[in-house]
Amino acid sequence: MVTKRTAQGDSQARRVCRFGVLFVASLTVAGCASAPAQRQASPAPAPASPPVTQVYFYPTAGQSSAQQDRDRYECYLWAVKQSGFDPSQPQLSPHQRVEVVAMPAPGHDTAVGAVTGAVIGAAVSRPHDALAGAVVGAAAGAIIGAASDTARQQQAERIQRTYEQRDAQRAASIEEQAQNYRRAMTACLAGRGYSVR
Repeated sequence: MVTKRTAQGDSQARRVCRFGVLFVASLTVAGCASAPAQRQASPAPAPASPPVTQVYFYPTAGQSSAQQDRDRYECYLWAVKQSGFDPSQPQLSPHQRVEVVAMPAPGHDTAVGAVTGAVIGAAVSRPHDALAGAVVGAAAGAIIGAASDTARQQQAERIQRTYEQRDAQRAASIEEQAQNYRRAMTACLAGRGYSVR
């Protein structure tokens, strides 16, 4: 009878072990396969075009070339002071900035959780149930690790959206400053007797 019960216990432990291994493997594969699909779904930001700062002017009172250069320069200085925007300074467009952040590979926490859970499960179970404890621990650890992977991916996506919003706001602010510069430059040149477009 002892032998029959031991054989039945071993058979049951093997079935639990096989089920646990398949369960952990499917969780690990599912965790690894879903993360790249999420990354591909996010669209690449469109490059921002530089603000238009050209102002065309024509002399209407017979101003000389030297007078035109002096008026253009003085109006440029006045427009920069009025608008806070200097078109001669290189404005770094939002699409030109790159920030690199190291992240663990997708599925990393799932695998670490499964291994840690298996070790803890084997350690806390009775000696003859160590294999079953390891399987249960691995399954629980894989579930917890998968949740951690998902949370990290969601945090990275939130950070990306924040950067994109900030870049869009900065681009809109630069464009507004450029428009103010064009208005100030136009007003100054028109006041000095030029036709401005």
